[in-house]
Amino acid sequence: MRCVHVCEVIKTLDVGGAEVLLVERLLAASRQAHRYTVVCLSASTAELTGRLRSAGIEVVDLTACPRPLRLARLLHEVRRLRPDVVNLHSPLPGALLRPVSRLWRPRPVLVSTVHNVRYRPVTMLLDRLTGWLDSRIVAVSPQVARARTGRRGRAPATCVHGVRVAEQRHRAALAAVTRRERGVPDDAFLIVNVANFRPQKNHRLLVDAAARVVAAEPRAVFLLAGSGPELEPTGLRIAALGLDAAVRIAGHVPDAGRLIAAADLLVLSSSWEGLPVVVMEALAAGVPVVSTAVGGVPDLIETGRNGVLTPPGSADALAEGILRAMRPGTLARLRAGARESADLVDIRRAAEWFDALYAEACSRDVG
Repeated sequence: MRCVHVCEVIKTLDVGGAEVLLVERLLAASRQAHRYTVVCLSASTAELTGRLRSAGIEVVDLTACPRPLRLARLLHEVRRLRPDVVNLHSPLPGALLRPVSRLWRPRPVLVSTVHNVRYRPVTMLLDRLTGWLDSRIVAVSPQVARARTGRRGRAPATCVHGVRVAEQRHRAALAAVTRRERGVPDDAFLIVNVANFRPQKNHRLLVDAAARVVAAEPRAVFLLAGSGPELEPTGLRIAALGLDAAVRIAGHVPDAGRLIAAADLLVLSSSWEGLPVVVMEALAAGVPVVSTAVGGVPDLIETGRNGVLTPPGSADALAEGILRAMRPGTLARLRAGARESADLVDIRRAAEWFDALYAEACSRDVG
């Protein structure tokens, strides 16, 4: 099998779901089978770019390029790299690269990996107009495959991505240390939320649910990690409800998987999702998940087995789900189910799957 050069194109390399999925997969991929280059339009921190470069993976970061020129520079850089395969992880760069790459010789094989269940209307239109040019379409969960974003006239393949299970299990063994570093009392029940403070994550719903939980279970401590435009309004809501002692905002936390592994529960209050990385990190660490039933979450979480799913938009239902999971007998059962689910989210399986996909796509294109 010849070594295939794959160019992975993504809008940003910030710390978000799609970005982390990509980085984790590339770190687990075989360097003997394929050569990988990542091209991104921007990166607000060096956290993910640094991890890739430390592993010997080339990163072309266009952050320093003036914003109006970035898409043109993107075309130039991908053309310069002359890859065998281009995997498009973001719809807008994809809508530009697809038609232009048809003019290149040699012409790369186009693959699209779909991470989300919804796009803005204009983005969806551009994606639909150009998506037929892809040779392969991959959805990161069955829910994404069923969504409008995953349907391009033919059914996409589905590959559930994952995380480094062994590393999360090691972090879980260090949970007591992590909790002490965060000032969590020994007798507290730690409920962690890791999500950027954006409207889709619905932190107001989470805070309202937390108020109900703390009133019923005073030992509950909520720790919210992330950054974004809704951080300040969320802090004001916490203060208005008098929850400052029980609901804490940690801001951006590098290596948030360690925080998740130290939790008693992971909670998500999102209005919509693709397949959240944090859910996979929780299962890998044996931490149950209480979440709104959105996006790809129900593909991994089963109420009563490894977590609790609640209707989106209901603070009462989310609070009841958390309180249900906190019951000692229920918690023990959910923890066991989370540990049993870890094999479903092992990133090594996804890395091997993509390696085979790229090799097959190139061999068929040559043939």
